[in-house]
Amino acid sequence: MDESADTSVGADELTDEESSEGTDPSEEGNGSDPEAYTTDTRTLDPRVRWLWVGRAVIVALVLGGISAAVAGALAPEQPWIGPAVFVVATALGTAHALLLYRSWSYEVREDSLFLDRGVITRVRTVVPYVRVQHIDTSRGPIERAMGLSSLVVYTAGSRGADVTIPGIRPLEADDLQTRLKALAIESEGEDAV
Repeated sequence: MDESADTSVGADELTDEESSEGTDPSEEGNGSDPEAYTTDTRTLDPRVRWLWVGRAVIVALVLGGISAAVAGALAPEQPWIGPAVFVVATALGTAHALLLYRSWSYEVREDSLFLDRGVITRVRTVVPYVRVQHIDTSRGPIERAMGLSSLVVYTAGSRGADVTIPGIRPLEADDLQTRLKALAIESEGEDAV
């Protein structure tokens, strides 16, 4: 449940203060056909909440099991410790998953991909298209069963240079992959020497 794992070197990080300054996204850029590729701010598919809640329950089961084993060895007169840890971890994990879903958004701008997410630490990432190396879609078995997909944007850089948009519909992921590819190719042409 690490919210900052998908920040990248090829992307510019903005703090809350920096992101509130500057221009309105609708006033940015002067592309030849901004309506062809840009989007309004979008959120993730609601089904991703259940994926994240499921992961939280699995983590809670592991924590509860470990707590029960340790409590059984050290304090056998208190058998409630394992179940209590499970209940608390499930509640916290579920709350985190729901808040994370509410915090997640992304926007395809004329010159960059903008991501905004995080519960405890708010992360805003701007990925300039000129830094994009390639774009993948990924669907694990649970994502496939839930009808979800993730989009991974790899950027130029050396330190974990990728950004992931989780929990989007497969057709939307394919469309977004095509849009971002076209915008990356277009931006390379503008910056070519």
